[in-house]
Amino acid sequence: MPVAPGTRVPAPTVGGADLPTRSRFDVVNPATGRVFAQAPSVSPDQLDEVFESARHAFGTWRLDDAHRREVLRSAADVLDARADDLAPVLTAEQGKPLREAAAEFRTAAAWLRYYAEIEVAREVVKDDHTGFEEIVRRPLGVVSAITPWNFPITLAMWKIAPALRAGNTIVVKPSPYTPLATLALGEVLRGVVPDGVLNVVTGPDPLGATMVSHPIPRKVSFTGSTAVGRKVAMGAASDLKRVTLELGGNDPAIVLGDVDVAEIAPRLFWGAFGNNGQICLAVKRVYAHESIQPRLVEALAEIARNVRVGDGTDPDVRLGPVNNRPQFDRVRDLVTDAVGHGARVAAGGSALDRDGYFYRPTILDRVSDGVRVVDEEQFGPVLPVIAFTDEADAVTSANRSEYGLTASVWSADVDHAAALAEQLDTGQVAINQHGRGVQVHLPFGGRKWSGIGVENGPWGLHGFTDLHVIAGPPRSVA
Repeated sequence: MPVAPGTRVPAPTVGGADLPTRSRFDVVNPATGRVFAQAPSVSPDQLDEVFESARHAFGTWRLDDAHRREVLRSAADVLDARADDLAPVLTAEQGKPLREAAAEFRTAAAWLRYYAEIEVAREVVKDDHTGFEEIVRRPLGVVSAITPWNFPITLAMWKIAPALRAGNTIVVKPSPYTPLATLALGEVLRGVVPDGVLNVVTGPDPLGATMVSHPIPRKVSFTGSTAVGRKVAMGAASDLKRVTLELGGNDPAIVLGDVDVAEIAPRLFWGAFGNNGQICLAVKRVYAHESIQPRLVEALAEIARNVRVGDGTDPDVRLGPVNNRPQFDRVRDLVTDAVGHGARVAAGGSALDRDGYFYRPTILDRVSDGVRVVDEEQFGPVLPVIAFTDEADAVTSANRSEYGLTASVWSADVDHAAALAEQLDTGQVAINQHGRGVQVHLPFGGRKWSGIGVENGPWGLHGFTDLHVIAGPPRSVA
């Protein structure tokens, strides 16, 4: 059921209890454009207490691996059971349909279960008559985690699950645009996760910057824009904190001339417009062979014209609003700029005439490299489709970007598509389905401006550890 103004807002969770705050900040429902709640604003001077709680809990949490695994399993059970109850608050602050909001909590549960079962093996390098050498992965300590507004729960759990499994404790700060669902996450896991192990704080800047520069945490895991990611890297450098930065993308899809346009168009569309285009790895630009580009533009436009856009509480809605006013204005400006440079609007191209930050899913034709909507990350419901003649030129255009997160190649010849995929300068490339490689057991990370380090799989867990070498005389050899 919808979240109404005046709904109870959970307090920050610190040490397994409420953390009182002196002030609050407004939270806007993007489906109305109006304030519907006020969230607690943790002040930077309260972070000493927050991080001390996490540091105290680390002393015992790091010691019992079997206990950590059981806690993760129990937390997963809670999130599965509460997903439908928690979904409305996420829809109210983020805008996505209720079923997608509930799916975020269930996805979080799946991440917890994966990491509960993964093995953190000790690696014996040598064990013979000359000596014994072993490599052990040890937790770093306290982790600062800063998460974005597009997938507040999923992306928080990309950090929480491996950090806790490795034996760290964590302080999580969600975006000020979407603080409530993460506060609720912290509240429902009290008594399941030991006190001080998982802490949730909320507030506007400079809270995030202070979490980065605070002397207690030994790692910062940040997901967000490249511009802010640079600031995080500089802030963490002062005392050599470890960092994982999952940043922006301008993800290309190369569509070859041998595809069945009608068959691939729906998959390509949702690869671009899932979560209203507000996904770092969504298709941001399509390079389509000139022989099929006009048909592909029309197929995508037909889908766009028929997708229901509206309030996420409506069960028939597929796309909700853009999350916040600055992002809504950016999408509108990029489309206006493209049209001013000769682009043709095949579908959409304007806001809905209603309250809230609703923008019609937009397909752009007659656009090329050098226009902002192609060169920049739009992070919204806009997709330019560029025609190419030569495959080598398409690969060059796809790689001509400061970003290198994900990409996709679409062709009836999978072997040929795989050969092209190897030429793309990105962290992941999918064939005939964009984002196919984004799974819990695979490393996710980008090249160039798209970030530093990876999340997910054993590699994501390793990012929350340091290597520890134990060497000495022989042990098992007589």
